[in-house]
Amino acid sequence: MAVMRVEGGKPLVGEIFVRGAKNLVSKAMVAALLAESPSVLRNVPLIRDVDVVSDLLRLHGVEVDFDEEAGVLRMDPGHVKEAAVAQVGELVGASRIPILFCGPLLHRLGRAFIPDLGGCRIGDRPIDFHLRILREFGAVIDKVPDGIEISAPNGLRGAIIELEYPSVGATEQMLLTAVRAQGRTVLKNAAVEPEIMDLCAVLQKMGARISVAAERVITVDGVEELKGYQHTALADRIEAASWGAAALATGGDIMVRGATQPEMMTYLNVFRNIGGAFDVTEEGIRFSHPGGDLQAVAIETDVHPGFMTDWQQPLVVALTQASGLSIIHETVYENRFGFTSALVDMGAKIQVYPNCLGPLTCRFGERSFQHSAVVSGPTPLHGADIEVPDLRGGFSHLIAALTASGTSRVHGIELINRGYEHFNAKLRALGARATMER
Repeated sequence: MAVMRVEGGKPLVGEIFVRGAKNLVSKAMVAALLAESPSVLRNVPLIRDVDVVSDLLRLHGVEVDFDEEAGVLRMDPGHVKEAAVAQVGELVGASRIPILFCGPLLHRLGRAFIPDLGGCRIGDRPIDFHLRILREFGAVIDKVPDGIEISAPNGLRGAIIELEYPSVGATEQMLLTAVRAQGRTVLKNAAVEPEIMDLCAVLQKMGARISVAAERVITVDGVEELKGYQHTALADRIEAASWGAAALATGGDIMVRGATQPEMMTYLNVFRNIGGAFDVTEEGIRFSHPGGDLQAVAIETDVHPGFMTDWQQPLVVALTQASGLSIIHETVYENRFGFTSALVDMGAKIQVYPNCLGPLTCRFGERSFQHSAVVSGPTPLHGADIEVPDLRGGFSHLIAALTASGTSRVHGIELINRGYEHFNAKLRALGARATMER
């Protein structure tokens, strides 16, 4: 594993630039499979997930050209073909995105193979939702030793589907499958995150018929064929918020160019309540610690438009520097507080509980998952050896190392490449004392 040596205790100050959202870009790339003409996606970040999806597309016969400097991705799916099982299997563990290839491949080839999937270990992320949806469309699913074989001998047809929980992945699966299925599909209790709406915009440009109604209902009338698209991905609100948390925790001042306000309003409200300052301009958002004491807050994560689960981990580090007791109730992923053990080793006072410490109805309330946390601060942090547990938790550990006094060694730093473009260069631009060990 790669190791980064961090000398902490210095405020991060300067400018960085964020590009398109990881959680949209990879799905828009999969959507290109649905057409037979080329698509162009702009504002694409150079991250590991983009590499993985590009490789998967190439394995299926798609010509992919990525202008990394410009952030422009061109995809030509004119000669889609089956990929060798062994080749697809080589990418297992790098991303969970292969499950979303099912619908497009069923439309293009009549069959698909999905290997056993990897991804961050932050809780139970079963593919049951996905398989249930595919069966509703008429797909036949067979479990084999190295994965799942899926076929559609009679084609795919629209369905009425209601999700038990507004899962982002399940909603994406429905959209990517329904747009070329026969007849009408109605999805109830759908996810409506900004990245979902941007995916709907991509599909609409391709010729899909999609409408989004109140109460989380999405209706899709299937069409026989779709054309390629040209689209600029919305900014990555998770990366922008992560750097905002880094500015707050280290007492810094970071201008995040490319960040946009509308999809971050919930985060910005909490950021201000803690005591952070921000300034929204046409170029981006400037996050800073204005001086004085930070204040403890109570946070409950939720699906959009609630407080995003991916925002809480970096912000917990900042809350270790706030006065009083902060309470975080995680309602999206049941095991997302595993990263706090490293913070405790660094001097933070954090306790996790199986109780629901908040008024939101929670799926985990009657179970034993440690899904609430109480952070007591402010507490000075000191350097330590840390192992990155997952993508967002890993970036949170990096923030903690930058905040702490002394030296930290962060192991497995390469995992952060999955979702943060050029983060090493960005750290240098912000004056961080961080170097890779050989």
